[in-house]
Amino acid sequence: MASRTGIFSTDHPRYKWVALSNTTLGMLMATINSSIVIISLPAIFTGIDLDPLEAGNISYLLWMLMGYMLVTAVLVVTFGRLGDMYGRVKIYNLGFVVFTIGSIALALDPLQAGAGAMWLIVWRLVQGVGGAMLFANSTAILTDAFPTNRRGMALGINQVAAIAGSFLGLIVGGLLAVVDWRAVFFVSVPIGIIGTIWSYKSLHEVGVRNPGKLDWPGNLTFAVGLTALLAGITYGIQPYGGSSTGWTNPWVLGAIGGGILLLVLFVVIELRSTAPMFEMRLFRIRSFAMANLSGLLASVSRGGLQFMLIIWLQGIWLPLHGYSYEDTPLWAGIYMLPITIGFLIAGPLSGTLSDRFGARFFSTAGLLLTALSFVLLLVIPVNFEYWQFAIITGLSGIGSGMFSAPNRTAIMNSVPANQRGSASGMAGTVQNAGTSLSIGVFFSLMIAGLAVALPSTLTNGLASNGVPQAAAEQIGQLPPVGSLFAAFLGYNPIESLLEPTGVLQSLPAGNVATLTGKEFFPQLISGPFHDGLVVVFTAAAIMSVIAAVASLSRGKKYLHVEDSTTTQTEVTESRA
Repeated sequence: MASRTGIFSTDHPRYKWVALSNTTLGMLMATINSSIVIISLPAIFTGIDLDPLEAGNISYLLWMLMGYMLVTAVLVVTFGRLGDMYGRVKIYNLGFVVFTIGSIALALDPLQAGAGAMWLIVWRLVQGVGGAMLFANSTAILTDAFPTNRRGMALGINQVAAIAGSFLGLIVGGLLAVVDWRAVFFVSVPIGIIGTIWSYKSLHEVGVRNPGKLDWPGNLTFAVGLTALLAGITYGIQPYGGSSTGWTNPWVLGAIGGGILLLVLFVVIELRSTAPMFEMRLFRIRSFAMANLSGLLASVSRGGLQFMLIIWLQGIWLPLHGYSYEDTPLWAGIYMLPITIGFLIAGPLSGTLSDRFGARFFSTAGLLLTALSFVLLLVIPVNFEYWQFAIITGLSGIGSGMFSAPNRTAIMNSVPANQRGSASGMAGTVQNAGTSLSIGVFFSLMIAGLAVALPSTLTNGLASNGVPQAAAEQIGQLPPVGSLFAAFLGYNPIESLLEPTGVLQSLPAGNVATLTGKEFFPQLISGPFHDGLVVVFTAAAIMSVIAAVASLSRGKKYLHVEDSTTTQTEVTESRA
């Protein structure tokens, strides 16, 4: 029987649009906050009086970047299962509440230095819990609310919001960081309050529940295993011993190996459990399995693209074109708008068309277009003409939009109604884990590419501008991660490297102006950076092609038998 409470009853023709608008707002809020901190980190660390590049502070930087995404990746399947058990709307609504509380606490950080950073990290983790609740149940709520012949359009819009939010966060963070670092967190508070009230007043439980007890062994092994794996990969980008990366660090290797073993144990537990956290047998459905595989690879490559483009713009292109390092975070977000625009155009359109023609063509073509964009980014010079960059990144956005919306629709259409929360959670985990993996994987690839040529290039460039040979060699031998993070944060890398040595005070004013100017570092790093880009974007292109093969192999349009019957009834009724 349809619910009659709230703004619209569940059988009201407008209820599905209420559900779409509310869940889209929730996804936008959650994903904007996954990237808003990336751009605003310099302002945040200045506000709490902490230099993130000082020895011992890199961990604060990494956890500010990774904590939110790691928590959402780890918990989203659990909250999807809880949604199946106790109600998807109930868990989703609670997500708005938790997220808003976390946002208030972040904006009111009363501490400074390391203690202030720890306060932010802890409350970002809380925010991530709320984000996981929203991620896990939004697509399941839409799948329940929309008929199958309109589901692709609805999930397309929702998925566009989910991924476009990560790009919009770069712009919003850049704008708000100029005003005040606390505004970066406070902006979510009114949105969270409005979303909370709106969701509690308008959304209804209409899905098929799958009651049972919570699978504690499965939840614990999954949470600890995925946390260890992602944390190990993240710490792999930090130097260890004489190596420029940490992949030989026993702790990193132990975390990755232990995480993989726990995830294997999780699969064994789930296959034997009478009430599993996630029904692993869903992976026997080819459409579900291949859509998730292609989704993981696409998420890794897309996350790598985002971070590399930020470094490219902030560390090289914008300074070469007259922008101060302090202004580069904001303008990097603005100059990446073509990706967002391409995604916003292609996502809803391909989602709507996939309702009629199926997901396979759009998803596969989108991945191939994305792979092409990676290749084209290798062809243009490091100091490119902007129109070239805009066209290529716009194509990348179109490709991502063509893939993402139909792929999520295929996942949700392929599972039984009482498994939609778990399926939505698994899809969310795949997406968020892919983004987390991309940081470790692509930063490591870039560092490996830089490590070949950057030391000698940096040493020779410094020595030719008056820096004593011993100091130049000492700086040249520093791990490339320092220069990479400085460029990523919009700091002047040369100034950051030379200030601790005291060399700047002994050099002529002209040499100091050259070394700390806008063009010295970008021109110095252009060659080594392009070497790193070749490694990174080649890997991303290969991942996209493999994902396209997986997408193509999913088979023709597939609907679970329950939905196939429903679709037939709906089509018959509409023709009548």
